[in-house]
Amino acid sequence: MNRRHFNMTSGRTLAAMVALAYGQAYALSVSDLTDGEASQGLKTALEQGAQAAISLLGRKDGFLANDKVRIPLPGFLKDAAKLLKTFGQGKRVDELVTSMNRAAESAVPMAKDLLMDAVRSMSVTDAKNILTGGDTSVTAFFAGKTRIPLNGKFLPVVTAATQKVDLASKYNRVASKAAGMGLVSKEDANIEQYVTGKTLDGLYLIIGEEERKIRKDPVGTGSAILKKVFGAFK
Repeated sequence: MNRRHFNMTSGRTLAAMVALAYGQAYALSVSDLTDGEASQGLKTALEQGAQAAISLLGRKDGFLANDKVRIPLPGFLKDAAKLLKTFGQGKRVDELVTSMNRAAESAVPMAKDLLMDAVRSMSVTDAKNILTGGDTSVTAFFAGKTRIPLNGKFLPVVTAATQKVDLASKYNRVASKAAGMGLVSKEDANIEQYVTGKTLDGLYLIIGEEERKIRKDPVGTGSAILKKVFGAFK
């Protein structure tokens, strides 16, 4: 098989996967959709989904007022908070929860460049994994490409915000000792790392949701490539 024929076959395969994965059942003729168009359509949907998620979460109450991503107290502190509230310390607990979520809201806009780079460098294998991976495939793609570097970018922002609340440092001291005794998971032993992890979880979750919305209504995006690749001829 010569290279030209291989590329054409690969292109039609990717185009067919796009049609099937998004329920179009060849509403668009695969022969009318090139490999480049299929790939660009998917990248555009991912880019717009990421940008929409950043806009939604990276503002005041983006996390705090959204039940899907609102960051709760770590399990260990949640139990202690009940006792603190009985002793009139409920305000301090509420301040910490607000601080945690405000930290997440401040950190999210920093993710834009890394998310866009991940999409632009997406390989054919990445595309196929997204197309065949189900509802969590977009979340898995972004997490696999950006979680480690974003953790490094978010952590200082989260730390600066949570350190303003006295209860956070007290929690770290107690949780660290409890972790040494196996009473607290390593993920929950440091509140800054806990919040950073939850921030990333929330970001990836909303990116996946926003990307699915774009695929369901490609015409509404105003993008010609999205309309061509994902637009259904019902």
